[in-house]
Amino acid sequence: MRIEILVFDGVDEMDVMGPFEVWSLASRRPEFELALVGLDGPAEVTGLHGLQFKASAGLSTPDALFVPGGGWMNRAEKGAWAEARRGVLTARIAELAPRLDWIGSVCTGSMLLGEAGLLKGRPATTNRGAWHELEEFGADVKHHRVVDDGDLVTAGGITAGIDLALRIVERFSSVEVADGIAAGMEYTRDRDIHVSATAK
Repeated sequence: MRIEILVFDGVDEMDVMGPFEVWSLASRRPEFELALVGLDGPAEVTGLHGLQFKASAGLSTPDALFVPGGGWMNRAEKGAWAEARRGVLTARIAELAPRLDWIGSVCTGSMLLGEAGLLKGRPATTNRGAWHELEEFGADVKHHRVVDDGDLVTAGGITAGIDLALRIVERFSSVEVADGIAAGMEYTRDRDIHVSATAK
C-alpha cells in the first residue's frame, strides 16, 4: 500500500512528522510504501513553525492519501485555510478520493476534506477548537482522538496523527506490528478510537 502525505507551505510540522515516523518504520515491511508529496511535483516546504523540508515527489494516484492541517483556525496566509481558499488542492483531493483505498487527515486537514465534499453524513473529527466548523461541512462530529469510518479516517489535534497512523498499521498489518512500532518510538498509544461498523 502506497501512502502519500500531501504537504504544503504553512502545514503543521507535527501533523506531518508524527505519522511520517510511524509509516516510515512500517515501510520496512512489504505492506507499506511511504512518500511526502507536493501538489504540483517535488516541493520545498516551510511549515507553520518555520521548519523547512522537502517533498521528493508530486502527488500521484496512491493507494491512500493523508492530509495534514495547520493555519486554519488563525486564518493564516499560508496553510490549510489558504489552500482551501485557493481551491486547487481541494479539487485534486475530490478528484482522487473515489480511487483511493482510504483517505485520512489529522487536525484541520479534516477541513480540507470537508471543502472537497468528502465529509457530509460521515463520522469524523478534527482539532477540538474546530469541531463546530466541521459540523458546517455536514460531518457527524465525534469527540474521539481517531475516527475510523473505513475509507475515511480522521484524527483530532496535532499529535493524534500518531494514533491514526498506528491504527492504519493495525488495520493493514497487525496489532502486534502497530504496538511494536509504538514501543520502539517510546510512545503510549491512545486507543480512544471510534470505529464504524463498516470499518471493522
